[in-house]
Amino acid sequence: MCRLFAISSQKPLSPMVAMEALNVMREGHDGSGVGLFLRDLAGPFEDIKDAPILSGIFSDKGLKRLDSFMMDVGFMTKYKISIKVPKTPPPGVPKRDIYLIRAYEYPEEWDDVSPAERLERLLTIRLQLRAMGEEKKDMIVFSFWPDVIMIKEIGDPLVVANYLKLDRKELYARVIMAQGRQNTNYGITLYACHPFFLQGFSTMTNGENTAFIPIRAYLESRRYPGYKGYESDSEVFTHILHYAMAHLGLPLELYKHIITPLQDEAIADHSDARFLKNLKQTCRQLIIDGPNCVIGCLADHSLFMVQDRKKLRPGVVGGKPGQFAFSSEICGLDAAIPDRDKLKDFQPMHLDTVIVGPERQEVKICSQKDPLPLPH
Repeated sequence: MCRLFAISSQKPLSPMVAMEALNVMREGHDGSGVGLFLRDLAGPFEDIKDAPILSGIFSDKGLKRLDSFMMDVGFMTKYKISIKVPKTPPPGVPKRDIYLIRAYEYPEEWDDVSPAERLERLLTIRLQLRAMGEEKKDMIVFSFWPDVIMIKEIGDPLVVANYLKLDRKELYARVIMAQGRQNTNYGITLYACHPFFLQGFSTMTNGENTAFIPIRAYLESRRYPGYKGYESDSEVFTHILHYAMAHLGLPLELYKHIITPLQDEAIADHSDARFLKNLKQTCRQLIIDGPNCVIGCLADHSLFMVQDRKKLRPGVVGGKPGQFAFSSEICGLDAAIPDRDKLKDFQPMHLDTVIVGPERQEVKICSQKDPLPLPH
């Protein structure tokens, strides 16, 4: 099993908080990879929240191709973090040329473009860069989005974190998601490493999605450019979230009604039975088969956790006003927020969606049996 940890804090935190939490859960991951997602950034990114940030790994030749491409499309560098690493990486960590985190100025010709169209164009550019990298094997592009940094690497999480010197003020953030990977179904490729991200939505998963093939087929049939890649069976959780909220316009509370709908008899007894019956029928090809524990983040900085019906992957939520964490194990919570009221820790069951909103003041627990937050 993989191990997951996420934290939302009013005070910006170092990514090492998450890395140390993963380290105390190290018996649950095998060192085959680590993924880090940072949002609501502090430090030098605090005043450039709207600037798109490119995160990835590049060879020297790949960086030259990147610079040429970005100049051609009109992007100019606004700020960058230089991660200089020793010539010899630690055992198990590949040798790389450049870990890139670079914020850009938008092209002048984008000034009259609507915000929605601007974000679609950012997606197009990220996909173009990923394709360029896959062709020449000289670029790995994780994200290109405002106020988001993603770092992924093969190796033990704490070893990678120390190697990349992630405890630097420039990387402090208020929302941090991290996964220590246990390789099970696929080759070790960084595009298969969680968390995954698409247009403001991010998820990471501990488990196995055996319904991956029909879900992938359904998403690809939507013909949306971002629904592609899929080097991990868990990436579809991010895309289902995007589809539910960005395309169907549904609130987060209905995400679980799509991936793990109620049984028919329970729907019949629900106050919104007609809607749920139609939703289950319409999105039946997006129903997952676990076991899975999913932690996710929305564009408004809300964090959430859900479980599937099998409830065979652990997950716990706890914290205090101003700071809450989601963890695969209680020892991860203990490492990050030791002074919380442990009696208020909550382990969601298969009907629950647990949400910590952007205010970071409380844990909200929603049940699939509750009335739906829909306009009537």
